Amino acid sequence: MNYKTEQEKFWATDFGNDYPSRNEGEKLISSNIALFAKIFQSCPNVHSVAELGCNIGLNLIALNRLNKNINLRGYEINEKAAISAREEKVAEIINTTVVEPLDIGKKFDLTFTKGVLIHINPDMLPAVYQNLYDLSTRYIMVCEYYNPSPVSVEYRGNKERLFKRDFAGELMQKYRLKLINYGFNYQHDPYLTNDDSTWFLLKKE
Repeated sequence: MNYKTEQEKFWATDFGNDYPSRNEGEKLISSNIALFAKIFQSCPNVHSVAELGCNIGLNLIALNRLNKNINLRGYEINEKAAISAREEKVAEIINTTVVEPLDIGKKFDLTFTKGVLIHINPDMLPAVYQNLYDLSTRYIMVCEYYNPSPVSVEYRGNKERLFKRDFAGELMQKYRLKLINYGFNYQHDPYLTNDDSTWFLLKKE
């Protein structure tokens, strides 16, 4: 696999290999179930979902437990994580970078990212936005660290590896999407484990 950015290499190799050991377990899955249950209240009749950057598949596991009949697909750049996600047998898993055009032969009711756009090289965000838009028939959800203006933050001792901005606002402006709902996940919530991230549910008009 060829990579255009240092951020892709970062997640496809050693750092990406070690990431799952810090982010796994039933508590995260339960937290994700609660999050998606809340989101689905605003987007009924979702029968298919695609996640860009699924890692070991914790979000897909949560979605499967929420509704066994949802057709799921995940895209993941790290081969080791993709293998782990595939072994869960809840979704079709494709090992690829999401900054390249994805095959849109099959589309989904909902496409989403969760903690992924923040790690994409800002120059490549338009390509990822395009994939989110092209793969979706109705809804797009992003759950990321929000900041009103673009900013780079040091990430575990690494520079240029985490970026905050108004991802949802950029998507709405680029594609004229409608904001359906949004919410904030607080890191000190005693029941949920989703950091200080903000989710936005958007719909094609």
